[in-house]
Amino acid sequence: MAAAIWASSSSSSFARALHPFFIHRTAVSPLHLYKSASWLFFSTSSNKPPKLAVYAQARRTSSFKTKGDELATAADLSFEGPLKIVEYPDPILRAKNKRIATFDDNLKKLVDEMFDIMYKTDGIGLSAPQVGMNVQLMVFNAAGERGEGEEIVLVNPRVSRYSRRIILYDEGCLSFPEIYGDVQRPDSVKVDAQDINGARFEISLSALPARVFQHEFDHLQGVLFFEKMTDDVLDTIREELVALEKKYEEKTGLPTPESITTRQIKKAAVGFGKS
Repeated sequence: MAAAIWASSSSSSFARALHPFFIHRTAVSPLHLYKSASWLFFSTSSNKPPKLAVYAQARRTSSFKTKGDELATAADLSFEGPLKIVEYPDPILRAKNKRIATFDDNLKKLVDEMFDIMYKTDGIGLSAPQVGMNVQLMVFNAAGERGEGEEIVLVNPRVSRYSRRIILYDEGCLSFPEIYGDVQRPDSVKVDAQDINGARFEISLSALPARVFQHEFDHLQGVLFFEKMTDDVLDTIREELVALEKKYEEKTGLPTPESITTRQIKKAAVGFGKS
């Protein structure tokens, strides 16, 4: 069973929180690169294998809510497997994602299914809207393989602080197959979240783990990574975005719900949340 992982407040526990959607352009395979990066920058001092995933030990709370949040209903959390990756420009990626208040076996099943499709697509992380579930949930595992590393679950995450230091990095996304571009984001963030049992905990992330979180957090806000690119970077992937829009129209028989060719030009946003 997948579990929310933070076993202690030590920085080494947080440091292994990597994600699947960020890779540099390189001849090395993406999955191999992620594994290499995770051990290069975030390994512990010992050579022992990663600990098994464990539930965070934290005080349960009934008031973990932000003003304006809408609670997810049983229908919002209802699904039939296997899940499928939602690709741009499907409107599901822009829909409001509701706060989860019911922590039951159905939620655990959803988490398991999300990990399943994440592993099958060679990813190391995934947000709920990317599998058609408009709720505030993300999962990831830096190792990228079942039975290795730690399976991390964040429910209803909130950012409480972020750094002024901004870092540029080449990002990709499973909802944008084989499309990559440079994005600027804060180097570190402090996050409040709940685990799969509803227990609240706090984590501090920096470097790549912070970027991973911000990319997924953007998904939970209905924000897509190309909105964080400069016009020059966006121009390098514009044709690929148009191709995805045409693919959507051919598949659904509907006009694309958004078009990169008519998108209003504006200054690229830095950070996370609404652009």
